Amino acid sequence: MRILLIEDDKKLGRSIQYQLEAAGFSVDFCLTGEDGLHYALEAPYDLILLDRLLPGMDGVEVLRELRRRGKTAPIMLLTALGSLPDKVGGLDAGADDYLVKPFEFQELLARVRSLSRRPRSWNESRVLAFGDLSLDSAGKSLTGPAGECELSKREAELLEAFLCNPGQTMPRDTLILRVWGPEAEVEGGNLDNYIHFLRRRLRFVKSAMKLANVRGIGYRLEGG
Repeated sequence: MRILLIEDDKKLGRSIQYQLEAAGFSVDFCLTGEDGLHYALEAPYDLILLDRLLPGMDGVEVLRELRRRGKTAPIMLLTALGSLPDKVGGLDAGADDYLVKPFEFQELLARVRSLSRRPRSWNESRVLAFGDLSLDSAGKSLTGPAGECELSKREAELLEAFLCNPGQTMPRDTLILRVWGPEAEVEGGNLDNYIHFLRRRLRFVKSAMKLANVRGIGYRLEGG
């Protein structure tokens, strides 16, 4: 499960990130609402933990903008504002849960697990298709004219980025952000290696789709 944590208290944010990762979650962490909105729009997250009182663009603004743009991932507000009107306002803005600071990590963890168990709505299907390809991103299964093959986690996330933007050139930096996260120290060669792996997968299922190299920019998924 991939989580985005947006919290302007760096010490608290690092502590939450460390404990969630120790519990088995993958966590990206940023400090501002502007950065959080950027990451949430660029990468697929299963859950967003969002501080309400952020400098600049506050948490409720981020929440409303994500919902306006059709992002349906569960969002939990973390805030020191614990009055009933504050809670109602946050939930009415589109939050799925609301946790008042200070809180015990075990309560946060329980709420994270609860949100992760909620079934996705029909329009959050994890099956993506383009041309003769179909990807079950949850099951990491790729289907083409010659059958089916299993993908690694990173292969599935990378192919998902292309299938969500078929025919569009995906910049290298955008692909690295979506697959490895905002703080990962990833060299460009890592991306090229996974593009090579995906091309082999496409050949294996005998797909007519191609991952074309756009010189100096990135890659594009296009019909054969």
